Amino acid sequence: MSVAEPRRIVLFRHAKADWPQVTDHERPLAERGRTDAAVAGRKLADTGIPFDLALCSTSVRTRETWKLAVHEFPQRPKTIYEERIYEASPGELIALLNEIPDDAQNAVLIGHNPGVQGLTDILAGSAEGDARERMDRRGFPAAAFAVLSCEGSWKTLEPSAAKLLDYWAPSE
Repeated sequence: MSVAEPRRIVLFRHAKADWPQVTDHERPLAERGRTDAAVAGRKLADTGIPFDLALCSTSVRTRETWKLAVHEFPQRPKTIYEERIYEASPGELIALLNEIPDDAQNAVLIGHNPGVQGLTDILAGSAEGDARERMDRRGFPAAAFAVLSCEGSWKTLEPSAAKLLDYWAPSE
């Protein structure tokens, strides 16, 4: 892989969670969340991005979202379950993305709000078409994702260094 080729990162918020009497970390997906996670997986597969790496929060709802979404992919990327994603700030998420090895050209991060939405806002220095307008109008609901591209190595990823290529939410 060449660092001269644009890298793509998808920032994916977990699908709708249920509210049983468990800790926040242990909350499972609601029925609607299971449906939306599979639909989001099909939409991600339709992008044609060959993901090399997935970074997924260790919470039950993010792991369930990823399991249902990745089932729709033609090829499963290497997946790392990373506890630092849970309750991470955008700055902490950038630091985590900076650790991705350069042989990974395209990655997906499955996480939580407000971190995922904040990270998208911070990274996207520009946008294609109406992606930014749609994201600003809809926010970042459960199962939404943003597709960004960036130049250079993962170590150089910083605020405003990416372009928002696409945005999708279940109601799109």
